[in-house]
Amino acid sequence: MIKFLKSSWIYLLAGALIFVYSFAKQGEGLSPKEFAKKIKETTNAQVVDVRTPEEFAGGYIADAKNIDWNNDNFDKKISNLDKDKPTFVYCQSGNRSGSAAKRMKEMGFTNVYELSGGIRAWRSADLPLQTVKKASGMNMSGYQQLLDDKRPVLVDIYAKWCSPCKKMAPFLDELTTSEASWLKIVRIDADKNIALADELKVTGLPTLYLYINGKEVWNYSGYISKAELLEQIKKHT
Repeated sequence: MIKFLKSSWIYLLAGALIFVYSFAKQGEGLSPKEFAKKIKETTNAQVVDVRTPEEFAGGYIADAKNIDWNNDNFDKKISNLDKDKPTFVYCQSGNRSGSAAKRMKEMGFTNVYELSGGIRAWRSADLPLQTVKKASGMNMSGYQQLLDDKRPVLVDIYAKWCSPCKKMAPFLDELTTSEASWLKIVRIDADKNIALADELKVTGLPTLYLYINGKEVWNYSGYISKAELLEQIKKHT
């Protein structure tokens, strides 16, 4: 009898652990290939693109609904979805989708999956996107022309919605003027130059590139302070 009770408790504990683990996995980010595979395997999957309509127009995952996380009516629109069906959420690089997924769970969504790295990671994995308009912007030839300068050239690939980008913008604008005698700074909007960002293999924002005589000598992805940035530039020049 004692052995039976012990065995029962072991099975119950194992079952509970499996349940908890499975529930926790629902909130974890999936790689682009895992995300695509999971959508394909899921019947009536709900795919939600939480970027702006402009970003969505540049390329979106098939069957995705565009519900802008930054729009005041996000809660109202997302409530129209079935909270009991698996829901797949993504944005441009992963930040907004994380916030959206958290909010959805608070609202009662039971199965929410996030795309790690967002659309940028999806593009880097060469996975297909639907488009509602042809992406335009600078090509590589035009980009190379920007690098043709005797001064070191710092390129900042950014986006208007990117929080670190917005935080860095004031001091980058300041440096563009104050250091113009020895440094050229070029800021390029990734959402308006999608093809170029893909060719440069940009997977996170902001991404900085430093060139000397047209040759890349340093690159960095993510937030960096003004002091740290100047230190890196001077170190490599």
